[in-house]
Amino acid sequence: MNNSILKTARNIALVGVAAIALNACAASRGGGNHIRTPDFSGMTQAQKYAAVQDMSVKFQKNPRDVRTIIYYAAALRAAGQSAQAVSVLEEARVRHPKDRNIALAFAKALAANGRFPQALNIVDQTIKVEAPHWNTLSVKGAILDQMGRNAEARDLYRQAMITAPNEASLYANLGLSYAMTGDLKQAEQNLKRATTLPGATGKIRQNLALVIGLQGRFDEARAIYAKELTPENVESNMAYIRALLTQQNRWELIKGKK
Repeated sequence: MNNSILKTARNIALVGVAAIALNACAASRGGGNHIRTPDFSGMTQAQKYAAVQDMSVKFQKNPRDVRTIIYYAAALRAAGQSAQAVSVLEEARVRHPKDRNIALAFAKALAANGRFPQALNIVDQTIKVEAPHWNTLSVKGAILDQMGRNAEARDLYRQAMITAPNEASLYANLGLSYAMTGDLKQAEQNLKRATTLPGATGKIRQNLALVIGLQGRFDEARAIYAKELTPENVESNMAYIRALLTQQNRWELIKGKK
């Protein structure tokens, strides 16, 4: 894979990593229990805006509730309002200075806003060295991936798998990490594994379709997309994949192999 197509794969993969990390398990008050946030990343833009409005109302009614704060921030990030998510969580940090859930959500918001070193610092303060939680390791890995420190990120995903061997988001993040560095075979292998595990989201399956499509297996990619998207969006995604390959002069090579 040449540098240009590698950059394209990296940019697309980053979207997936961010989405997975931001919607992975978020701990509730006290850090002892863990809950699943809604998969805002898999929604349409209109649905994301509706989710923001809904969570905004709930936040206004109960601005001190940790779960509401985390959900609201996640909805804001998914809708592209990462700066507002940072603002919400900065205020929450003042109200809940020792809450690990808020700290981790704040790190995610900072990363979504491109403030990676600060996000990494927050996560490092949150990690319990003697017993690191898999989700915290995953979030740190996603931040490192976005900083180009892919080998370190993969080590963290694998460490997290020791205590969470059936967590779909870990395999998905590992797969996307490989996609960032152009290893589409390893990316596919791990994303496929992720799709077989409980908690696998539509976004994970769409990322698998993307990786398969970038290898020229268009019918297979289209079939996966068709289970997740409308026919119009399926064809839009397939046209985009072909456009990426055409720009890199790989489309003619792939056609020649048919």
